[in-house]
Amino acid sequence: MSVRESPRATYRLQLHGDFGFADAAAVLDHLVDLGISHVYLSPIGTASAGSTHGYDWLPPPAVAPALGGIDGLRELRSAAKERGLGLIIDIVPNHTGVADVLANPWFADLLRHGPRSAYAAYFDVDFSDDNGVDGKIALPVVAADGDLSPLRIDDDGNLRYYDHAFPIAPGTEGGTAADVHARQHYRLVPWDSGLIGYRRFFTVNELAGLRQEDPQVYDATHAWLRELLAAELIDGVRVDHPDGLWDPQAYLQRLRADVGEDRLIYIEKILAPDEPLEPTLPVEGTTGYDQMRVIDALFVAPSGIVQLTELHERITGETGDARWIEAAEHQRKLTTLRDAFPTELRRLVRAVTRSDPSADADATAQACAELIATLGVYRADYPSLRPRLVAVAERISREHPSLATALDTVVRATASPGAATSRLAQTCGAVTAKSVEDSLFYRTARLVSAQEVGGDPANPTLSLNAFHEHNTGRARLWPLAMTGTSTHDTKRGEDVRARIALLSQVPERWALLVERVWQDTDVPDDLSGYFLLQNIFGVWPTDGTVTDELRTRLVDYARKANREAGLRTTWTDVDEQFEAAVDTWIVQVTTGPVAAAITELVERVRPAWEQEALARKALALLGPGVPDIYQGTEWWEDSLVDPDNRRPVDFGRSLDHPKTELVRTALGVRADRPEAFRAPSTYTRLHSDGPASDHVVAFTRGTAEAASVAVITARFTHSLDPSAAEATVIRLPAGVRWRDVRSGAVYDDTVDLGTARRDNPVAVLVRDE
Repeated sequence: MSVRESPRATYRLQLHGDFGFADAAAVLDHLVDLGISHVYLSPIGTASAGSTHGYDWLPPPAVAPALGGIDGLRELRSAAKERGLGLIIDIVPNHTGVADVLANPWFADLLRHGPRSAYAAYFDVDFSDDNGVDGKIALPVVAADGDLSPLRIDDDGNLRYYDHAFPIAPGTEGGTAADVHARQHYRLVPWDSGLIGYRRFFTVNELAGLRQEDPQVYDATHAWLRELLAAELIDGVRVDHPDGLWDPQAYLQRLRADVGEDRLIYIEKILAPDEPLEPTLPVEGTTGYDQMRVIDALFVAPSGIVQLTELHERITGETGDARWIEAAEHQRKLTTLRDAFPTELRRLVRAVTRSDPSADADATAQACAELIATLGVYRADYPSLRPRLVAVAERISREHPSLATALDTVVRATASPGAATSRLAQTCGAVTAKSVEDSLFYRTARLVSAQEVGGDPANPTLSLNAFHEHNTGRARLWPLAMTGTSTHDTKRGEDVRARIALLSQVPERWALLVERVWQDTDVPDDLSGYFLLQNIFGVWPTDGTVTDELRTRLVDYARKANREAGLRTTWTDVDEQFEAAVDTWIVQVTTGPVAAAITELVERVRPAWEQEALARKALALLGPGVPDIYQGTEWWEDSLVDPDNRRPVDFGRSLDHPKTELVRTALGVRADRPEAFRAPSTYTRLHSDGPASDHVVAFTRGTAEAASVAVITARFTHSLDPSAAEATVIRLPAGVRWRDVRSGAVYDDTVDLGTARRDNPVAVLVRDE
């Protein structure tokens, strides 16, 4: 059995049919060269045909043949161990793929046999008589008009509706397809009916939720994981979306018992800005969206946000500030709950009122809706968040006295574990994700770099004091938590966000460019155009050459963004005329004089962008936590939301690159001085004096006895005056000689900011002994 140790850094690889275990093995030497300690794989289970991500895995769980199967995994493990690399895999307990019903034997059996299926308890199905389809399983696949005339019995004896095939229960054959359909345990209903018979992953009908709270289900879905652990094939797991589960705490405790104390567990947990990670969870920490938000916010200039707020209001008619976002988020959640989760709300109300038949169901529904819209977290049933739920309920009662009784009923019903508690939590998480990251964040554009998973566009800035205070606490409480900078789910890659954030440093010049674009192009919609223009600026090539390939990517991104926003076009009600106008506008923006103006601004901020992209990376690599490097981000990257950020990576690129060199340097320091980074290492702010003090980001890492690594970099570099930098002195730990690991320069006691950054935007110093 291996001994769990502090990872130096993880490297995320996206596996699929065209990049399997053998391909992963082929890049291991590159990862070793970077200084990585753990390879971090996307889901490796058998998935739906053609899956590019693996989150739509199919039972029975097994290592995917498309990736190389169990033998391929063994070979990858062997190759990794030879190079001293660990292996972490992504597991998906919350849901399974049901896009092709017949390809999922568990779900197919459920539909074939209904409540008597051996797998009926595996899925969170509503069999109640008042579920809208007389106790059957509602499947929303029919056209909005409800016309079932296309139903037929195919040659394999299945009931078929266009491309959808469904099993037929034994003894129900005979007559027309409509007759057969009427005898089934399921009912095909219009896609927009608001009816669905099973819990989903958010609003994705093709991903059916699983009941991991049932020991039988847990065993059936984790037997293969136990086999991988017993065979010593993995060193840890990353748990996808644990907030979707009935009881994440109980699940993680059981998982820890399976995984053991000597392996790693990371959870994809999205934390609100004011939400602590539940301290009792038996995990190393989150996958790092919380730290990503903190690092991003440090580089957003507060003064620029004021001007960007005014510009946003001038263009869109809305400020996009904290007050606007709070109100808009509240309304989006209420609307989303009503339109996309009516079934979930009905089941929640039923659970809350079960012990009190006299309770007002309508008032209870409204009370639950207000709670979900106001809580501000994915779910509030963690012990440390219970006071939050109670306080929010009390506040809503004061603001809406008519709901006081119903809110009291909800608070009492959720005081202990049970159906009411878990259904409120599961519904809250799904509504929050769908309303915020997948909707609101496409409907505003004050500074889109802050509109990120786990981000805080309401308050996109962070002071130096708050940054260092946060990191000090993180080093103490969650020293092994991941630090993400880009992931397979980020709306924009790290370098794209870094450039967009620079708009807060040049708001006047940005305003002039926006005015030029609005004058010289046919903007199809003010809000959509302003949102898209920031993203276009973020991915704009530094040489100004927009290729056809990039233009196509921008068109594809715009289509997705506008449909997610749902203001002018949607996935289900496409406005082809509007989308064509957006396509035409993108061509206008990426060609001619307007393109030249964008290139000019990109070139103007290029020095600051490169410096701050490297500074951000350094804070992730050398700050508290375990840095996670998403595939390809050791070079400059220009990725937008998936699937754009899952494009193939050219691992053969030159390592003679400033970002790659920084990664190798930082991870080399972590390897040479592990005691400065593993628990219980310290994080201590280095103070500075001088006119550029607000630009200085400096700290040490070490042990309680002594600091052994120091990091010095800067923010707001576009306005950083060289003379001010030279007049700003950073106080290093006294009585120690400090050597810059790249330049070789040696400093005693103090160093000015200009000198420290003369050779590199980030100075990495080590105790010179």
